[in-house]
Amino acid sequence: MAELDCSTWPPAPIRTQRLVLRGSEARDRAAFIDLFASPEVGAHIGGARPRDALERSVPEVPGRRKGLFVVELDGAMIGTITLDRRSAELADRLCPDAGETELGYLFLPEAWGFGYAAEACAAALGWFAAVCPGEPVVLRTRTANSPSMRLARKLGFTEVARFEEYGAEQWSGVWSPVAPPGRSEAEGPRG
Repeated sequence: MAELDCSTWPPAPIRTQRLVLRGSEARDRAAFIDLFASPEVGAHIGGARPRDALERSVPEVPGRRKGLFVVELDGAMIGTITLDRRSAELADRLCPDAGETELGYLFLPEAWGFGYAAEACAAALGWFAAVCPGEPVVLRTRTANSPSMRLARKLGFTEVARFEEYGAEQWSGVWSPVAPPGRSEAEGPRG
């Protein structure tokens, strides 16, 4: 995937009511390993990775790249948000002239169910809308992943396609920072 090219990285930390979105640091390494070794997280991304392999391969400062935010709660990493340019070769492209940006998120299981993903994703989408005005964002998830489907609706993503991939039905949606006619941006997403 191409790097996010509409801003320098990392931006200044983004603060929400409870969270901080920031670039990764060396202190996040253990949480990155926990995230990718988690069987609960792995169930949604093709399987957990062996902890010993992660211990050997995860760099001292993991996730240090454009488009990746560490989500921090009370000084500790609880997850990541990514905004990545999608490859031009993907079959379900929405914008034929340029790679779309795709929203991704992973949270440690102990952070599930508290609304942190919604809060962090909304903040990341707000930042993206400010630095890349008018550009849509896509999101893909398995239809069987009910929490991700609810989050997509809550954030204002609109379904554009369903398809089979990785042995399961997938859902693809699009979010645009432009409010539909007859609705002000102050109203926010429906759902």
